[in-house]
Amino acid sequence: MAVVSPRLTPYLFLFPALAILGLTVFYPALQAFYLSFTRYEFDITQPPLWIGLENFQRLLSDRLFWRSLTNTLLYLVIVVPILVVAPLGIAILVNRALPGVSWFRAAYYTPVVISMVVAGIAWRWLYAENGLLNQLLRWLNLSQDGIPWLTSPQFALFSVMAVTIWKGLGYYMVIYLAGLQAIPADLYEAGAIDGSDGWRKHLDITVPLMRPYLFLVAVISAIAATKVFEEVFIMTQGGPRNSSKTLVYYVYERAFQDLEISYACTIGLVMFLIILTLSVIRLGLSRGTEEVGF
Repeated sequence: MAVVSPRLTPYLFLFPALAILGLTVFYPALQAFYLSFTRYEFDITQPPLWIGLENFQRLLSDRLFWRSLTNTLLYLVIVVPILVVAPLGIAILVNRALPGVSWFRAAYYTPVVISMVVAGIAWRWLYAENGLLNQLLRWLNLSQDGIPWLTSPQFALFSVMAVTIWKGLGYYMVIYLAGLQAIPADLYEAGAIDGSDGWRKHLDITVPLMRPYLFLVAVISAIAATKVFEEVFIMTQGGPRNSSKTLVYYVYERAFQDLEISYACTIGLVMFLIILTLSVIRLGLSRGTEEVGF
């Protein structure tokens, strides 16, 4: 019976997972990287034709790409700060020993477990011309004609953002709750003696100690905002007039509607570089906070 070296034992345990990741993640990623330098339009009778940097040159003059990139960056600028700050406030509110507080936690977390398809359809009904939101505006005499939430280029993207925020609040609240419950109560008692009480104790104690969680939520929400697709697909289809089209939805259009697989891979490569940049920034910031003692 052959004896396996102790040095090889960890790799034997890792091999099944690495084999699956190689087949389902790494190989497709390398294939997509190769296709971004070719012309391939989903024709199995024709092999990919190497064209070098032509797809990247096409990106530079593609107005729809730049519009989609602008919408995605706008998503990052607006959605991410809200999903970093608002869930922390909610977590602080529900992190109290009050009667029925578990029901409030469940209520805030409920949108997380709802399918995005169901949530998108429900919000589309709310945003309809005769939907609940416009009916409420008419009842309050704020707008008799209602607001074209999903049919106006001025409101469509922000209406979709609202759904993303609504879905994400409970998820990030749970992450913050884990961090809040790890903070010793002695710190707050000592802070109260020094005059740090009420909401000031959260500025002096909670926020500094929660900084690793803040960075984690910032990166997770930024990556999620960069990859937003379901909300756009269900609610607006990228319209009206491409006002709510994001990078992922543009990749979907090029790959599965126009069958321009290689060009879609080129756009996907740009997305990968954006997400990689966000991850590197996060690592740099986290190391910086560790060096200064946070």
